[in-house]
Amino acid sequence: MGEYDLTLGTLLMGIIFNTYLFGLVTFQFATYYRTKFNDPPAIKYMVAFLFTLDVVHSVAVIWMAWDYCITNYGKPESLGVALWPYTFTPIATGLASFVTQVFLGWRIYRFTNNKILYGMIIGVALSSCVVGMTCGIKAWIIKFSAELVVLQKLVTAWLVMQVGVDLFVTGTLGMILARSKTGFQKTDTVLNRLIRGAIQTGLFAGIFSLGDLVTFLRWPETNFYGMFAIPIGRIYTNTLLDTLITRTELRTHLHGTIDMDFMSPGPSRLQWARTPNDSTTQGPTSIQLGEISVKKEISVFGEESDITHMDLKRASVSESA
Repeated sequence: MGEYDLTLGTLLMGIIFNTYLFGLVTFQFATYYRTKFNDPPAIKYMVAFLFTLDVVHSVAVIWMAWDYCITNYGKPESLGVALWPYTFTPIATGLASFVTQVFLGWRIYRFTNNKILYGMIIGVALSSCVVGMTCGIKAWIIKFSAELVVLQKLVTAWLVMQVGVDLFVTGTLGMILARSKTGFQKTDTVLNRLIRGAIQTGLFAGIFSLGDLVTFLRWPETNFYGMFAIPIGRIYTNTLLDTLITRTELRTHLHGTIDMDFMSPGPSRLQWARTPNDSTTQGPTSIQLGEISVKKEISVFGEESDITHMDLKRASVSESA
């Protein structure tokens, strides 16, 4: 293993991956504003805040890489000083995680109308954010990488709370959406997409947060943990923007004819009435079904006029000989 593998090498890996994620976030941000969703101002301000935060942090860590690799080339002692973009990372991550967790908690509240549950999510998310920002401020004051080991207990508390909220929100959303399935293929496809999004939100952020925690506790004298810590904020923004911009696709999928063939398995299947020009005959039997009215609320929050409340329209279904 080379002399700088666990210091400069791992740090550069984190910055490169963060830059890749920032490119995705930039594309998502442009897509969101180009689509012109009819979202309330709070949602638009939230998106603008997260993107601004990502711009500042991503540009700053690129400058940090330049300083370590170019400006201080051949000066290994410079790696012992944590530059301000590095110590700003817990602050940026804490803010991004708080905004995302509160937004997803609001989705849970809209599903359940449980104010106590929503209050608990906000409380723990806020505590995690405050502890994360405290870690960043203390690291900013300390400056020297070798002395950051004194923050182990504080970092552990921060990341454990952050991962805990992510897992709780992911599990709760997944369970609620799974119970909301209707039997219609189109509706259930949308619900499966929402479940996948909820799992992705908690899974990727949780993996990187745990990686950050384990490497910081195991190798505090290196920059190994930076490989996991730096991209976490972009992961939160990426998953939140994905939740918002996929609403158009989900709405398009829900609009159109309901295929009753996929409601449930069985020997008899419901079909739409044939037109008079249909020459196919199946025998003398005739089945007349009255109006079927199916209503299912699906919450994809942010745009009230989008698919916050979807009503699968009434359908007259008949089959005649």
